[in-house]
Amino acid sequence: MTSDDTQHGEEDQRPVPVSRVILSDGWTLVPLAGDVPDPVLAFGPIPAAVPGSVHTDLMGAGLIPDPYLDRNELTQGWIGLSDWSYRVIIPWTPDGSDFQELVFEGLDTVSEIRLNGETLATTRNMHRTYRVDITGRLHHGDNELTVRFSSAIRAADAASLQLGYRPHANHHPYNALRKMACSFGWDWGIDTATAGIWRPVRLETWSIGRLRETRISADVVDGVPTADVELLLDAAGGRSLEIELRLGDALEQITLPAGATSIRAVIRIPDAALWYPIGHGDPVLHDLEITVRAGGVVIDGAHRRIGFRSVSVVTETDAAGTGFRLEVNGESVLVRGANWIPDDSFPHRVDRARYARRMDQAQFAGVNLLRVWGGGIFESDDFYAECDERGILVWQDFLFACAAYAEEEPLWSEVEAEARDNVVRLGAHPSLVVLNGNNENAWGRQDWGWEKRLDGRTWGAGYYYDLLPRTVAELAPQVCYTPASPFSPDPGAPQNDEAQGTVHIWDLWNEKDWPHYRDHRPRFVAEFGWQGPPTWATLTESLHDAPLTPESPGMLVHQKAIKGNDKLTDGLIAHFPLPNRMEDWHWAMSLNQAIAVRTAIEWFRSLTPHCTGAIVWQLNDSWPVTSWSAIDGYGREKPLLHALRAAHQDRLLTVQPDGDDVLSVAMVNDTGAPWTGRLRVERHRYDGHLLARTVLDVEVAARSSEHVRLGSELTTPFSAAGELLTVTYAGRRAHWFFAEYRDSDLVDPELRTVAHPTQDGWVIDVTARRLAREVTLLVDRIDPDARTDAALLTLLPGETARFTVFGAQGADPAAFSGSDVLRTANDLVIGGTGGSPKRGRGESSGR
Repeated sequence: MTSDDTQHGEEDQRPVPVSRVILSDGWTLVPLAGDVPDPVLAFGPIPAAVPGSVHTDLMGAGLIPDPYLDRNELTQGWIGLSDWSYRVIIPWTPDGSDFQELVFEGLDTVSEIRLNGETLATTRNMHRTYRVDITGRLHHGDNELTVRFSSAIRAADAASLQLGYRPHANHHPYNALRKMACSFGWDWGIDTATAGIWRPVRLETWSIGRLRETRISADVVDGVPTADVELLLDAAGGRSLEIELRLGDALEQITLPAGATSIRAVIRIPDAALWYPIGHGDPVLHDLEITVRAGGVVIDGAHRRIGFRSVSVVTETDAAGTGFRLEVNGESVLVRGANWIPDDSFPHRVDRARYARRMDQAQFAGVNLLRVWGGGIFESDDFYAECDERGILVWQDFLFACAAYAEEEPLWSEVEAEARDNVVRLGAHPSLVVLNGNNENAWGRQDWGWEKRLDGRTWGAGYYYDLLPRTVAELAPQVCYTPASPFSPDPGAPQNDEAQGTVHIWDLWNEKDWPHYRDHRPRFVAEFGWQGPPTWATLTESLHDAPLTPESPGMLVHQKAIKGNDKLTDGLIAHFPLPNRMEDWHWAMSLNQAIAVRTAIEWFRSLTPHCTGAIVWQLNDSWPVTSWSAIDGYGREKPLLHALRAAHQDRLLTVQPDGDDVLSVAMVNDTGAPWTGRLRVERHRYDGHLLARTVLDVEVAARSSEHVRLGSELTTPFSAAGELLTVTYAGRRAHWFFAEYRDSDLVDPELRTVAHPTQDGWVIDVTARRLAREVTLLVDRIDPDARTDAALLTLLPGETARFTVFGAQGADPAAFSGSDVLRTANDLVIGGTGGSPKRGRGESSGR
């Protein structure tokens, strides 16, 4: 062949761009084995959604009722015990590509992949991506792709025998299989053990080359914003590739020689704006464009939004123990966090818009960090993109929860594969600041009697102290790693020691009562919480018990905590009488949950800087259930969300015990500017009569706190049941009551409401003739989709509070003064156990 012939041949072989086609249409589902009901067997191929799951496909076909309703969970156990097959036809016309591949971003969980009857791969891991080479296996015309799923319950049982028993929470050996642990049920979660193609599937074809993996580490190195970009490519045909990286005004052009499969570029941008979390600056993002060319023709590329920030976890030893402090760009961040679980038990149903709604609610509640819990999933890029854009920090657990895990094969290789997949995928997101090895496993081994049951077997230490930290150091060195939660940085200290690192505080909910949060002086709290029911609208949409009671059949199916109702009752009666009417029980438990968590957070924050963060359990729910969440399973806001908003104010004013019979005013300033003002402390009778007063000038430095101890003339009431302290400072107000709600002289506050319609709802003015505690509008009882901007307000005699209501545009103005809509703590005290009192609410009018 002459040189002219060679040139002519290369010109004819024009590069074919990479093609990525999502395979989402035309799927069907059929049962393969199991105790499948006759109507399902007789139905024939069931239309299937991909991404999707068996449960949602059966529901979409009308073959099962919604598993979230009533007691349907109990009658649908056969689904998780059955085998299923998904099928789709792939029409294929050769497209000039030399290579073809099927990419499965998420298969749940034990599956066999077949193309035209040939088995190509088997899977056993919900949390990783599978690439299946099908080069030369596609026929011209129709090709049959099937994915056959075996029962995850049976697979977990078999794997538990093969690997050897390890202790675990709940009733299935979820720790033997790499599947979302809470899919098997949890103390707030429905047991579905579903199967399905839960993330997208695509057909990927290429010839000359393609991007296979993009690893990005954006950091601040020696004071300079720096992006370390490593690209892994597949190349063929003995041709070089041209790589272009464009980041702002910076441009890197690199030639990948024939036969090479990776490049690395370090891009420094000295004047680039940094990414900051909420309250510390703007979350500035930069666009990174990656272009791959062959012979000047673009054949592949990628776009990433990155942020430059440095992050570190500081564990300094001091006289009180060992702290745990998060620093971003050299600044300490006082964490006001919430734990995050999958927002749906069928996580494929959570799209970007739903994530955005949850992030709106998190920001409303003053949350600056979300901890993605280890019994769920590695969250989606949509979740992380929302956090990136808003400046919400993310702590992501690796997926190990409340169990011992075998370190032997085949589990070890599965864990390594999923860790590498997800650290690479998530590492470029600036919001990701902590990758954590496990949830409660180190603590469980220490305190939950595992050692005897393990009998020398492995329990996961090799993952938490070797594999995972090595993986993070290699693939995402800009992200902090911790081995466990709770976690003691001192090797000689026990886990869950409140003087060391991070702790989980559950003895209050399980054994004691919420005032005892003040017995703890933690350095950092990664979990704590209190249960409450979902909103009334969600409760009555999901349950149809007649009568509906705390112990009616459907209510018990939707209460997963061990002795949960007993703990709700035990945690209430010291503060309020136990109501007999269901509507009052619901309000009492919702209110008590909010008060409990508000008490805890205000106490933990008053310990600043000894305590540097608290992450409440939990922000959201995966289905309609009585749980620890602030947002229920249908996305509605419980009173707890408003308690979080109050306790998470960037400038917090709170009154706290400070030794025997001593009270202090704590002022916490979580802003970058000093907080100055005049502190006014007054002791009043409930009728407003002034008994004592003091006024002081105080300044609170940025990112710090001040405490003012109060004298006995303020803290010693003549009548504990009828007096309170009111504290005001620079636009903030706090109260301290000397007696429990049920032991106080609360009376009918004689509330008067005036309702003003607006374009998107109402403005409701509520005036109290007498002291009213925890004034709340339960507007979901008027319109299930309505919400308010405020709740849990204390009104002194003669004061008015304004509530902005979004929704309920067609409501009768009088509805907002209804006895089950406009609620107070007074209701529960003066109503006793007999239900809501019949009392005058005053005038209600619309204008």
